[in-house]
Amino acid sequence: MSSENQTQLTPTRPKRKKLIVIGILALVAVIAAVYYYKQPTETPDHQSQQSEGKRGHGEGKHGRSEADAPIAVAIETTTQADFPVYLNGLGTVTPLRTVTVKPRVDGQLMKVAFTEGQMVKEGDLLAEIDPRPYQALLMQAEGQLQRDEALLKNAQIDLVRYKTLLEQDSIAAQQMVTQEALINQDKGIIEIDKGLVANAKLQLLYTRITSPITGRLGLRLVDQGNIVHANDANGLVVITQIQPISVIFTLPEDRVRSVMKKYRSGEVLPVEAFDRRGQSLLAQGQLWAVDNQIDTSTGTVKLKGQFANEDNALFSNQFVNIKMQMDTLHAVTIMPTAAIQRGIMGTFAYVVQEDQTVTVRPITLGPVEGEKVAVEMGLKPGEQVVIDGADKLREGSKVKLITKESKANKDQSTPAAGKGSHQGKGRKKEHSE
Repeated sequence: MSSENQTQLTPTRPKRKKLIVIGILALVAVIAAVYYYKQPTETPDHQSQQSEGKRGHGEGKHGRSEADAPIAVAIETTTQADFPVYLNGLGTVTPLRTVTVKPRVDGQLMKVAFTEGQMVKEGDLLAEIDPRPYQALLMQAEGQLQRDEALLKNAQIDLVRYKTLLEQDSIAAQQMVTQEALINQDKGIIEIDKGLVANAKLQLLYTRITSPITGRLGLRLVDQGNIVHANDANGLVVITQIQPISVIFTLPEDRVRSVMKKYRSGEVLPVEAFDRRGQSLLAQGQLWAVDNQIDTSTGTVKLKGQFANEDNALFSNQFVNIKMQMDTLHAVTIMPTAAIQRGIMGTFAYVVQEDQTVTVRPITLGPVEGEKVAVEMGLKPGEQVVIDGADKLREGSKVKLITKESKANKDQSTPAAGKGSHQGKGRKKEHSE
């Protein structure tokens, strides 16, 4: 091989070694990464188990005593009582009648006799329109009537005279017939005049605007002094009837059958209206009507409940929660909903036994109302069920009982105790300094 070829091959050897080294390093990095990601990560639970294990070797008896310590749980005793079954819905308060008071004659508004928002009775004076033009029309109609009555009377006198002359053969019979027709004509004119008088009186009466219903007035829509017309769109004021008042609410369509069965039988279904949060009872009434069709867009049916509303607790267009009582379960076992537990075996509750251990009791639940639930099977009245602390329990666990009242007292005293401990630490720190 010539010296020229050797000089060409010599530079390639370091490059090849360099590539081999880079490849080895890359392979090592890949292996290290795979090893790192396949290592199990220690969880806090695992670490705590290791630390507990270490402590267990040094504190064997003490660790076992902690494991056997009773678990503090809150309990409540089941009861037996009548349990109402409700259907719940959302509703809007709707007046039974809403009337926009409008003038029935044209004229200047001379007087407004009401205060905005006041309660009025049917027939109370609300406003007055200038009556003078209508008084003049009445006088004119009455004058026309009097004139035509006088003409009729004169025609009747002439008829009597014509009868005498006809008997004497002094006039033609045709004149007698004509006079009788004239009298009938005058009688017709008088009836027209009477109608004009009645209409004028009615128009004059309409100048006094009275309340058509008993209810509450809204805000005034027209001020005194304005010219009002019978065809005004807004009117003078709006009156809503609020005693009694109704609530339109909805229920799912799958409840229609049970509701209609009781409604058609004439049974009274009590209805209760609660505030928006569903906590404060506003009024009690009864089911009044059921709509004749289901809303296909929502799958619900509209119902109307009626309430006396004597204390005016319900207000027009107010949003309310509705509870309609459908039935009453008599002498059933009742427990708090907080005691309900669910697992692979289904629904169950932890029942505290006489030896201060708990047993798992499968239960069958009935209707739920608020924080209480009816139990159809599995529990008897007077049994104690766990309502707090059940996450640490199992079959046969020993428990330390905390009643609902003592738990509440403990929760109230905890902040004060915590505050004292912090203060104690602070004083200790100052002393050490």
